Amino acid sequence: MLNFTLKNVQDKARLGSLSLNGHFIDTPCFMPVGTAATVKAMSGSEIYDFGYKIILANTFHLMLRPGVEIISKHNGIHKFMNYNGAIITDSGGYQVFSLSKLRKITNKGVYFQSPIDGEKVFLDSKKSIWLQEQFGADIIMQFDECTPYPADKKTADKSLELSLIWGKSSKEAITQSKSNLFGIIQGGVHDDLRDKSLSGLLDIGFDGYAIGGLSVGETSEERNKVLDNIAHKMPEDKPRYLMGVGTPSDIIEAVLRGVDMFDCVIPTRNARTGFLYTNKGILRLRNSKYKDDMAPIQEDCLCYTCRNYTRSYLRHLDSCKEILGLRLNTIHNLYYYQKLMDELRNSIKLNKLEDFVRAFYNSQNQED
Repeated sequence: MLNFTLKNVQDKARLGSLSLNGHFIDTPCFMPVGTAATVKAMSGSEIYDFGYKIILANTFHLMLRPGVEIISKHNGIHKFMNYNGAIITDSGGYQVFSLSKLRKITNKGVYFQSPIDGEKVFLDSKKSIWLQEQFGADIIMQFDECTPYPADKKTADKSLELSLIWGKSSKEAITQSKSNLFGIIQGGVHDDLRDKSLSGLLDIGFDGYAIGGLSVGETSEERNKVLDNIAHKMPEDKPRYLMGVGTPSDIIEAVLRGVDMFDCVIPTRNARTGFLYTNKGILRLRNSKYKDDMAPIQEDCLCYTCRNYTRSYLRHLDSCKEILGLRLNTIHNLYYYQKLMDELRNSIKLNKLEDFVRAFYNSQNQED
């Protein structure tokens, strides 16, 4: 069961608490992405100990490998990956967008060509919900079409209509009371279509609502305009989830507009390419000036990496393509993101969000 409680609101920013099948998550929250039942380079217990009480996994990729039978033998995805927190599963709708060259959309569902072996794979709302329930996810997402960018109004309207049909059939496919189903608002960058999508989802009724079809190529200005229009119209007593976003500044801007939940590969993917987040901006580890730099990534950071290793050593690991470097960089970036969310929540609690945001932007762009 899902219960969302608002603890404080500053302007549009919301401080809340999410009770979810025995898990308790403070919001706003960031959810690391574990596409294949792993947050890359980290164990499930490490992620949980970092303070991440909820992560995201991907239905489409888990369906292909290892397959539902293997995960079921472990009594679900939590035990499969040894993670004690809550898990949200993407429905496979994003792959309708990301694998556009390998799929064919019909009213019934989507035919994919497997990116692994080329075999034909079919996924519809009924199968997606069944898979997510078999995996034992705490939050499951409706099957949808992630509207591409750019999309003219006619294309975006057709896409959202299909997502509404699949949203209804997704709800009808639910068989377990612990399955907390989120509907996904589509409509591209067209405000009236976003309104239409939300209205249709509200008629169906969901446990929470997500904003999809963003972070797919639009500018930050376009994204913020969509959020300005739609976020405050979403139900106050339900969690609001912005899918696939994002950078620290993207998250801050969305929190200011009333969003509660976020997921993105950015902190872990960037860690693996030497892009490290600090309170002064992004440190690009492959810059030659760090070859003999004896400082930690960030002087006042208390993560394991910063307490034990220098920029020089981390750059050495990166240049040698050592696996340890991937882990140490990931540890730091995940620590940074969790600390960012802690500070956002605390500033909303104290009604000092404006001060926090001002200090954040004043401190950026000092690294390279």
